[in-house]
Amino acid sequence: MKPRTTLFTLGLMSLSFITFPSVATQTYPQAMKTQDTFFTNIASYCGKAFAGKVVSGDAADADFSGKPLIMHVRECSDTELNIPFHVGDDHSRTWVLTKTLQGLKLKHDHRHQDGSEDAVTMYGGDTITDGTLQKQSFPIDKDSIDNFVKNGLTQSITNVWHIAITPTTFSYQLTRANRDF
Repeated sequence: MKPRTTLFTLGLMSLSFITFPSVATQTYPQAMKTQDTFFTNIASYCGKAFAGKVVSGDAADADFSGKPLIMHVRECSDTELNIPFHVGDDHSRTWVLTKTLQGLKLKHDHRHQDGSEDAVTMYGGDTITDGTLQKQSFPIDKDSIDNFVKNGLTQSITNVWHIAITPTTFSYQLTRANRDF
């Protein structure tokens, strides 16, 4: 089956979606309702793939620019979404969005071509604010800082990842000192 192709962006990326279904009200604190609805909105696209493009003009983004970018929402459960992100022929990346007792967690699962784990994998962070129905931010966690330091990626120890979704766009963004992707 051919995946549905729409526009999305990384950094200041947008991915066009159809309108979301309504979500039932839950009986837990507002932050959890907000984050649960955010999660459910993404999960509603389970099984669908979307094409996108880089919209930032930073030279550091050249490895992604000009290549086909595809995100595929799949392997969905009530508590976890696995979203492979393909850059051209590179299928090494999967965004893992998980519900926790404290909010949402975003991790980046990086694999080698043979499926083995990259030394820099399962990095990310947890929400520390309520966020909104449209946007959640994931400041870097301690394990990720330790992994980046161990692997010589000290420029990444202030990373904050952001995911935003509206009825017409999906965006993935990475911010840190002197970097907005």
